[in-house]
Amino acid sequence: MKMIKKVMFVALAVLVASSFAAKKVKSKIGDVDLTKEKGGGSVVCTAGFNDELTIVKEADTDVLVKGNCGQGWVEKSKIEYVAQAAGDKSMKLEGVDVVGWLDNPSAVFVLENDDIDFDGVNIDRDFKEYLQHTMDREQMEMHNNEN
Repeated sequence: MKMIKKVMFVALAVLVASSFAAKKVKSKIGDVDLTKEKGGGSVVCTAGFNDELTIVKEADTDVLVKGNCGQGWVEKSKIEYVAQAAGDKSMKLEGVDVVGWLDNPSAVFVLENDDIDFDGVNIDRDFKEYLQHTMDREQMEMHNNEN
C-alpha cells in the first residue's frame, strides 16, 4: 500500500509541475513594444519578431511577458503561443515495485526492454470499402420505432 502511495505521489508531482510550466509566446505582427502599464503607456523595450517571450501574468486583453530585452505588457492580439517541441514523456520507476490487479485474470505480458526489430502492429481502420450504402440515424430510429 505504501508503494502505491509513493507512485501516486510521484505521478501527482509530475502533473502539477507540467501544469505550471512556463508558456512561451512570440509576436505575430513583427517587432512588438512592451509597455510599463496595461493598455499602453511608456515603452520599456521592443521585442523582436523571432524573440520568445515567457508569460508572467495574464489579464483580460493584455499579457505581462518577460523577454531578453525586459519585462512589460503587450496586447494578446499581437502575440501567439509557441508550440513546444515534443520531449521525452517517459517515467522511470527504478527501484519501485509496481503491483497491480486485474478484474479478469488472464495472461499479461510486460516488455521490459525495447526490441529494435519490433515493428509494431499496423491497425487499418478504414471500413469504406465494406459500406454498401449510407444510413441516416434519424431514419433508422424512425424505422425501428426508437424515436
